[in-house]
Amino acid sequence: MKWTRRDMLKGLVGLPIAGGIWWAGAANSVLSSKERSEILERLNIKPSYPTSLPSIDGPPIKVGIIGFGIRGEQLCRSLGFATKEWLSDMKKAADENPQHTVLKEFLEQDKLNVKLVGVCDAFDKRANKAIESFTTADNQVKRYRTYQEMIDSGNVDAVIIATPDHWHAPMSIYALNKGVHVYVEKPMTHTVEETYRLKEAAEKSNARFMVGHQHRQTLSFKTAQDVIEKGTLGHISLIQTNTNRNDDNGAWNYHIEEEANEQTIDWDMFLGTAPKIPFNKNHFFRWRKWWAYGSGLSGDLLTHDYDRLNCVMNMGIPDSVTASGGVYTHNDGRNVPDVLQVNMEFPNYNIGASQEKGKEKGMTFIYSATLGNGFSRPTILMGHDGTMELGNNLTIWPDSRSTKYADQLESERMKPSKPIYQYNPAANIPDAISSATSQYFADKGLMWTYIDGVRVDSTFLHLREWLSSIKNGGKLSCGIQEGFEEAISAHMAGLSYKLGRRIDWNATEQIIEPIEGINFDEVLLSSV
Repeated sequence: MKWTRRDMLKGLVGLPIAGGIWWAGAANSVLSSKERSEILERLNIKPSYPTSLPSIDGPPIKVGIIGFGIRGEQLCRSLGFATKEWLSDMKKAADENPQHTVLKEFLEQDKLNVKLVGVCDAFDKRANKAIESFTTADNQVKRYRTYQEMIDSGNVDAVIIATPDHWHAPMSIYALNKGVHVYVEKPMTHTVEETYRLKEAAEKSNARFMVGHQHRQTLSFKTAQDVIEKGTLGHISLIQTNTNRNDDNGAWNYHIEEEANEQTIDWDMFLGTAPKIPFNKNHFFRWRKWWAYGSGLSGDLLTHDYDRLNCVMNMGIPDSVTASGGVYTHNDGRNVPDVLQVNMEFPNYNIGASQEKGKEKGMTFIYSATLGNGFSRPTILMGHDGTMELGNNLTIWPDSRSTKYADQLESERMKPSKPIYQYNPAANIPDAISSATSQYFADKGLMWTYIDGVRVDSTFLHLREWLSSIKNGGKLSCGIQEGFEEAISAHMAGLSYKLGRRIDWNATEQIIEPIEGINFDEVLLSSV
């Protein structure tokens, strides 16, 4: 699948009123089309289009999936493999609601020249479901009892790791050391020490390593990169990102399977290096609620928002992080917070400014999260000259005190209350969102992007980039350096929350500033 700028522009022309870029105040503005065109010309923002990649030709890439839970199933669908149950459910949904187009989009998705050859999961039901759904006349999907057995088999070229967080680094390092390509879900690691070991392994290996931040494929974020590079907003001093979820799935209270017991789940495999406790279904299916296996809001959801902005702004690791919060809504035995506030400080961040020297650098990144309220709060970038709201869409307003746009504001060719630019690739395309949690991810640009009027799975695009790099080489959009920055930043937030103090980054030594008497990994893994 290849796109060109011509393809993208043809798609924009075909969309009504809001197709791609539009003057948001056109319907009630007294400005002439010429004046509106002058503003768009001055902004000179280039709407993005998908990266054109070399084809994935030749023998199929043999892939093994490690972890076939909720995310593992989603990743397999993005590869082109759906379970029988899902296909049946989506057909029923489409029959009941013509706007439910998920099955149609899946069936029309390009093939990625992949053979799914193996599955490794601690739960028999999940492993068996994968085998029954994906085995064909010419491909028998094999179950591997351990990840080492799969990687050592010689039957896989690449693995996708969608396990609890505490397994991400050990599995990735093992695969990379064996020359097996890796796609791992976020967060990249569970501890600080793992982050450095994984970075070393990835840099030494010839295998391709990708972190699963699929929003890097969302076209609004690619367009936002151009907004930032052109200085459209001026000096950005504050970024506000948020998580608001208020349902069981959003709070990680996932469904517990009736068939789950000590005979059908390999409990020791699941625990790994985590504290040895008796078999517990709640911990197995809802592992994100405990530090022993997961990384809380900082590792599970802050990482999305941090990396979304890091791919747009290239912020890097913050100089310091402070965090606070607690368990205020879901008093169900979890030990990770369900409310979290994180401040990341970038005192030297500078992208150029329109005002005088001395006002051109320094920025705070705020992450605010609650799992007890579902009100949707947008991601906002606040600059001296303009403010940008960023998600699946992109909207820019001029600031009333802007230096860059002072003339247009004075002549009222621009008004602070009217957007001067909006990018909406999904204009007039109806979406059927099945749950509150799905709506949350969709609004943030984490599920789909829109190309030429067609909704496209952003995880499919991310996997396509990884698979193309296996065949053809080339730089990955979320490789080991991006994963390192994400992991360290998230760990700094987790440490600050647990220690109740500011955590500093030593950019010269590339380490978290040591604190006398404190072992950072022991803190991250502790239950309090």
